[in-house]
Amino acid sequence: MFGNRPLNVLRLLAALVVIPAAMRWAGDSRGGDVERLRWMAGCWELAARGRVIHEQWMAPAGGMMLGMSRTVVRDSVREYEQLRIETRNGVATYVAQPSGQAATTFAATHVSDSSVTFANPAHDFPQRIMYHRVGADSLIARIEGDRGGKLQGMTFPMRRAACGE
Repeated sequence: MFGNRPLNVLRLLAALVVIPAAMRWAGDSRGGDVERLRWMAGCWELAARGRVIHEQWMAPAGGMMLGMSRTVVRDSVREYEQLRIETRNGVATYVAQPSGQAATTFAATHVSDSSVTFANPAHDFPQRIMYHRVGADSLIARIEGDRGGKLQGMTFPMRRAACGE
């Protein structure tokens, strides 16, 4: 029964770790960490120097949040992005498809009731996408990553805005 005792002990330890985690993920129909990001739901705006960025997130449902972003300079759309946050392999995952390009995924490395960090170290830029809630009416979005051996980033302080305008 215990012929190769060290190997059996390792298998038992692995089962004690993996099986409960798999059961938790499989049984979480709300999307786990996605549900904790409900504070991101709504419409957000950053207006500065003739540029207006609107970002909108639907509340979590079915383990997913759908979002979109649009940057307008004067009267022209400069950038747009289709976004979603969904659970993949038990991890909240940010999926961005900017201006019709191929989608890129970023897995959550930190999730709380007021902040989230998504990362994809293999992506050119950004490699991290972060959101931090600042009160009920504002949040700070930040993208950052390594460019030429230097950490670079952009911060987007946004205020809650009316949806549909």
